[in-house]
Amino acid sequence: MVLESTMICVDNSDYMRNGDFLPTRLQAQQDAVNLVCHSKTRSNPENNVGLLTLANVEVLATLTSDVGRILSKLHQVQPYGNINLHTGIRIAHLALKHRQGKNHKMRIVAFVGSPVAAEEKELVKLAKKLKKEKVNVDIISFGEDSVNNEVLTSFINTLNGKQDGSGSHLVTVPPGPHLSDALISSPVIQGEDGSGASGAIGFEFGVDPNEDPELALALRVSMEEQRQRQEEESRKAREASTAESGVESSTIKEEPTEEALLERALAMSMEQGESAQSQSTPTVDFANMTEEEQIAFAMQMSMQDAQETASSAKKEEAMEVEGDEDYSEVMNDPAFLQSVLENLPGVDPHSETIRQAVGSLKDKKKDDKEDKQKK
Repeated sequence: MVLESTMICVDNSDYMRNGDFLPTRLQAQQDAVNLVCHSKTRSNPENNVGLLTLANVEVLATLTSDVGRILSKLHQVQPYGNINLHTGIRIAHLALKHRQGKNHKMRIVAFVGSPVAAEEKELVKLAKKLKKEKVNVDIISFGEDSVNNEVLTSFINTLNGKQDGSGSHLVTVPPGPHLSDALISSPVIQGEDGSGASGAIGFEFGVDPNEDPELALALRVSMEEQRQRQEEESRKAREASTAESGVESSTIKEEPTEEALLERALAMSMEQGESAQSQSTPTVDFANMTEEEQIAFAMQMSMQDAQETASSAKKEEAMEVEGDEDYSEVMNDPAFLQSVLENLPGVDPHSETIRQAVGSLKDKKKDDKEDKQKK
């Protein structure tokens, strides 16, 4: 049982958003870190584990045997910027120097899932320094393994040296469903003697529920919460896209209210009444009419008023009248016409024109009587 202090360096660059590892590189890395932490602490209860990010190079958790603290900090990591492997390994080495158990061996486990921008010369120089300090480094390369293979291989070979050395390892993982499954049989988990994770193989999350039921339950709850959070985010994204497409493709039509319908009907009825009134009452131009035409029009209007008055009186009294009344005798009566003309305002009944009109009616009356007598 090897006493060991391990600093785990996680890649939190923008490349970790890719989905070639399910569900994303970042979440696949979280499962793998969980497996490494439990493998280290299970191999020896006195082993310590720390956590560091490689993009913004920040120590999230110093060396501790509390795996729950490491995992809580791990779930707060978000993708940001680009990886800085050279600086990250130097900071991890500095954190290992301040370990409490000076008899612990020092190891750095670095996850690299994005292109390494550091030059090969700088990494080789750093590897030589780490070899002198007896620091072993395990690198898990995934996602961008074809780009980083040459640089990382040179770094690991320098650490191991030509004669003594197999303490440092480079594990290249091709894209697949689970990153942690590929690490179970790797030297990072198995250790140098091959006994690192023998008790964890085949169990969910790499933890035997019989040995540590509380930890297994906590890991299962954490994964369930993560799954629910992902489903909620995807549901909100679908709703947002559906709302945007609905606004663009369809126009919303508001149904008219009852008050609007009543107002429209009232306006239409008023327009119809005005049109009917304008049709029933023709416009008369008194300025262009002769005096005789004005008198005839006044007599016609008076007859219409008389007829309307008579009809309204008959309707109110509900009397039945048989036959049609003949007003021709009344209209041909010169005395009646003379009395009507006297009551009209602005009309002089003694004018020559009025007398001629009345005289013509008298002559017409005489002619009608003669025709009747002949018949």
